[in-house]
Amino acid sequence: MSNIFNMGQQVLQSQPFSKLLGARLTVFNEMQTELVLTITPDLLQQHGFVHGSVISYAADNALTFAGGSVLGSAVVTAEYSIHYLKPARGEQIIARASVISAGRRQAVCRCDIWIAANGQEELCATAQGTIVSLA
Repeated sequence: MSNIFNMGQQVLQSQPFSKLLGARLTVFNEMQTELVLTITPDLLQQHGFVHGSVISYAADNALTFAGGSVLGSAVVTAEYSIHYLKPARGEQIIARASVISAGRRQAVCRCDIWIAANGQEELCATAQGTIVSLA
């Protein structure tokens, strides 16, 4: 495993909320991130769909990891917007984020959130955000 992937794993493990949700970093390299969550009954809302806040968490964290891949680990989300495309029901949430543009102190990133079930993936949301360096 690369040093950047190991650093990403350490950062994710230092986030109590990410640990609570069981988030896993499966891809983390310069400019790209993939964050995966297994869907459990605790993550659903009253209609049996994944709660929007869980999808939003996945987008926010994947965006921040993508930005951190080019800005360093001392970053936070300055803003992001998310568009829910369809209700999410399945086995896993997969948030794939990449850097669109990066400068010295900020990165604009995009994230597509997929729901995986029975070996198929469906796009359920898309997000874009600005990640800024704390340094």
